[in-house]
Amino acid sequence: MNREAQGTLLALLGMILYGLEPVIIKSNPSNPLSFAAFSALFASIFLWIFVLLAGNWRDLEENPAHIPKTFLIGLFGTALAYLSYSYGARLSTAINASLITRAEVLFSFALSYVLLKERITKKQAIYSLLVLLGLILVITQGRIITPKRGDVLLLMVPLFWQIGHVIAKNLPYNPYLIATMRNTFGGLLLFMFALSSGLEFHPLSIAEGIIIAVGQVVWYLSIKRINLSKATAIITPAPAVAIGLSILLGERFTLYHAAGFVLMTLGTLEITKIKSERRV
Repeated sequence: MNREAQGTLLALLGMILYGLEPVIIKSNPSNPLSFAAFSALFASIFLWIFVLLAGNWRDLEENPAHIPKTFLIGLFGTALAYLSYSYGARLSTAINASLITRAEVLFSFALSYVLLKERITKKQAIYSLLVLLGLILVITQGRIITPKRGDVLLLMVPLFWQIGHVIAKNLPYNPYLIATMRNTFGGLLLFMFALSSGLEFHPLSIAEGIIIAVGQVVWYLSIKRINLSKATAIITPAPAVAIGLSILLGERFTLYHAAGFVLMTLGTLEITKIKSERRV
């Protein structure tokens, strides 16, 4: 299996894992900041055990000059992204939060094109918009969405994610170590913020930590093999996984679900066929 196929399959697996997260987060009864902090710290513990046993930590010894970049990944990709999401969602709605954060694919196109010199094809743009349209149908169920005060904060979330991904893309560390450092720094920063709002531990943060650890490793393995813009487009339908689980558990299935599912499936399948290229 070539690198393109490997990266595509890993991105598809990442879509499923990221789709599971809302189910866990929604079940959390504790302080959101505490939950995020403990989840990231548990993820870092699991990952540190792995990288130490597997010897993947040696990249730090060989390239210590890049450690500040891993701090930036933790700052943008975990700490600032979650803070913006947490406070933005409080000032907005769950539907707005789900939709606005899926704008990540648009930020990915812009940053990947300018900073990573990735080639964004017309097909990729069209099919990515098809995925977004399908997601909008599923989440809104045809209703008009009213802008809220927290929407600007929510719009910063996918931007922070993509800044972290751009930094990680060409970092000379293995994906396991990148995920470990991201959660270590991000978890510690979130822990400091959580201290001011009161720490609350819930066992679900352990489950979330496992999903974060595995999901981020899969993600970084993917973007080391294919374009960041393509990988981001593939994981865009992730919220549909959570919606699908809810439907299996008895929630109502509508024509908007059906239409959205068809559009997202078609768009995602077509995106997986596009080869990752760089601009000359």
